[in-house]
Amino acid sequence: MAQATILLVEDEASIQKVVQAYLSSAGYRLLVADHGQSALALLAQHQPDLMILDLMLPGMDGMELAARVRADPALADMFILMLTARSEEADRVAGLRIGADDYLTKPFSPRELVARVEAILRRRRTPSNGDSSLHFAHTRIDPERREAWAGGQQLELTTTEFDVLLALGRHAGKVLSREQIIDHVWGVDFVGNDRVVDVYVGQVRRKLEAASGTTLIRTVRGIGYQFTDQPQ
Repeated sequence: MAQATILLVEDEASIQKVVQAYLSSAGYRLLVADHGQSALALLAQHQPDLMILDLMLPGMDGMELAARVRADPALADMFILMLTARSEEADRVAGLRIGADDYLTKPFSPRELVARVEAILRRRRTPSNGDSSLHFAHTRIDPERREAWAGGQQLELTTTEFDVLLALGRHAGKVLSREQIIDHVWGVDFVGNDRVVDVYVGQVRRKLEAASGTTLIRTVRGIGYQFTDQPQ
């Protein structure tokens, strides 16, 4: 299996040194940038598998960098793990809405960081078991190609957004709890707040509605979410 490449965007030298030591020991190839512009240059040159991104950077902050990355089709499949001193829920939610896949707050355990990285990258390696496309009245989901359409338009989804839609689509008509969605998308080793599910379901719902002109994900208060498009 090819060695995964990780870009660390962090301006504190002490954190750079610790993260490099732990992730290199775990077998990953590390690239390091200490500000947004150098990160953009490395992203264009290497197209890493995952970016560990500090939000509080000099010049271009992490939020702006994440937004620029998510607007670039060439980087659409790259995972983003936020590494930040901002512990407030509003900051975490804002980062997730931009397109981050996970987050850690400083101070953090280097071993937990390695575990989070392994869990994120494992999702890309999980085989699709030969799944064929899922066809609905308004949508189509192709697990093999990791593409989805609604209202005849191809949707621009991040990796995590696609995984959330796929989990809901595979269980169309059923109500999935947040815990069940976490198991399907992040896996049983997920560590974090289940608020992340609400953020991603909301993003997927908005994109589906914009393309199809109808609401296709229903919130079942106190339980979870239901994909309501009709199978064909």
